[in-house]
Amino acid sequence: MPFILTLSLAVMAGLMALAAFQWIVEPARQIQSVTKPVEQPKPEDKPEEVSLPEEETDEEQDKYGAELEDPEYMAQNNIYYREAGEPGKATLLFAGDILFDDHYAIMKHVQSGGTIDQGIAPELIREMERADVMMLNNEFAYSDRGAPLEGKQYTFRARPETVSYLNDMGVDIVSLANNHAYDYGEDALLDTLDILQEAGITAIGAGRNLTEARRPAYYIVDDLKIGFVTATQIERLDNPDTRGATDVSSGVFRCWDGENLLETIRETKKNCDFVVVYVHWGTENVDTLDWAQLKQAPEVIAAGADLVIGDHPHCLQPIGVIQGVPVIYSLGNFWFNSKTLDTGMIKVVIDQDGIASYQFIPCLQSGCKTSLAEGEEKKRVLDYMRSISEGVQIDEDGYVTW
Repeated sequence: MPFILTLSLAVMAGLMALAAFQWIVEPARQIQSVTKPVEQPKPEDKPEEVSLPEEETDEEQDKYGAELEDPEYMAQNNIYYREAGEPGKATLLFAGDILFDDHYAIMKHVQSGGTIDQGIAPELIREMERADVMMLNNEFAYSDRGAPLEGKQYTFRARPETVSYLNDMGVDIVSLANNHAYDYGEDALLDTLDILQEAGITAIGAGRNLTEARRPAYYIVDDLKIGFVTATQIERLDNPDTRGATDVSSGVFRCWDGENLLETIRETKKNCDFVVVYVHWGTENVDTLDWAQLKQAPEVIAAGADLVIGDHPHCLQPIGVIQGVPVIYSLGNFWFNSKTLDTGMIKVVIDQDGIASYQFIPCLQSGCKTSLAEGEEKKRVLDYMRSISEGVQIDEDGYVTW
């Protein structure tokens, strides 16, 4: 009897233990298996990154969409649009001085009903047309009015209809910040501003007052916004022949006292991705830089310039680099007089990271024509630029690195 009782108690204890295992231990094990840390996948097993929704990506890329949809805002702020020739990039092209005055030899091939390609070689015009934005220095007035400034040795004025040559050349924007835009006085300058506007050419560097003269222009190219600023140091006098604009009078944007220029660059930088400063400076007919160029170049770069283009000396001057920013101190004449002179263009391709390429394109002005330098002439011009330019390398195709 005691044995049976003991056996019965043992069986009951076993059954209770089994029940406890099923009701308590096994559920706890299952919970533990669910909540244990998940093992991280090996690097090769990681899932691909998920792209942003399409609408968010488009919004990020189209940062100037609101401006482009507001024509009134664009007109008020001197903003223009160009479709990019190459997606994600903007190609900018620059040349030096031009002159369309019939009284000077440069016009002999085109003034009797000829076309501009009789003065500027077709291959150069094609290069100008391919650029997203093409800029040069317009060193004269367009007008039938006014009289030459008394006592000035050289004064330049062209027939209003010659503005069509700029369209034929593929020019988008011109600088009037030079020492000849005011050669025939206020009436001729005001005509020039109106004629260029009617022709669809953006003109900067002169205006009906200082606010207009110093106003930058902006070009939006494939979601890159480029600001253009121009000013002149010439003439370097307190009372120059070429009148500087004031708050109440017309004239050019002068930067002999450079604070207005530096302020303009700083303000322009706030409104765009990339700032070009095109400045009229230097000493005529020498490739040596003068003290005023050497003083002002670092100042405009510190103010926010990403690219500096110079002109006025009527000859080529060095390419240099300051704080990573390239400067060509003078592009010289592009198509300006009857002298045989080396000249060139600067072609700059930019993207969201800044300058992608910088190329000097050698050209030659000779016999009142400007053409692309080729063969030995190209090599000679490039060798010359290498000899006067410090801190940069120029390859056989004119590409500049630093």
